[in-house]
Amino acid sequence: MRYLTEAFVVGALKRGRPVEQFLGPIGAPGRPGVSYVEVRPAKASYEVYVHAVEDVGHERFFDLVEFPPFDTNKNEEEFGRLVAMAEDPSTALTTAEEATGAVPGRWVNESIVQDEYADFVRAGRPADQSPDGHPWPSRGARS
Repeated sequence: MRYLTEAFVVGALKRGRPVEQFLGPIGAPGRPGVSYVEVRPAKASYEVYVHAVEDVGHERFFDLVEFPPFDTNKNEEEFGRLVAMAEDPSTALTTAEEATGAVPGRWVNESIVQDEYADFVRAGRPADQSPDGHPWPSRGARS
């Protein structure tokens, strides 16, 4: 089972483990990119990061953390753009979903987002929906 139930997502965060969600394609055909959201435990809070990277993967290269940043003009840190902070895991998830268009029921453990990306590549990089038929989050929520 790839996707975590809400209880498992909250449990992972409480144990100090990040959770992620692949948000799909961004950019234009001449300059494709992909994005994903990460909720990461911090010292006394939970941080929500959006990662936007160039879509440079292929059938044997899915390591999203190795991809170059999508917007090279923003001086983004390597780890993404901090979009929100929350005091508890449930609020962090709700905030991540509101800020990025992420959906409940599609969260995965850290690094599994690469499997989501691999499915995306193998399916021919569909622009309108994920390989399993779920629509991508609205672009407005991710910008």
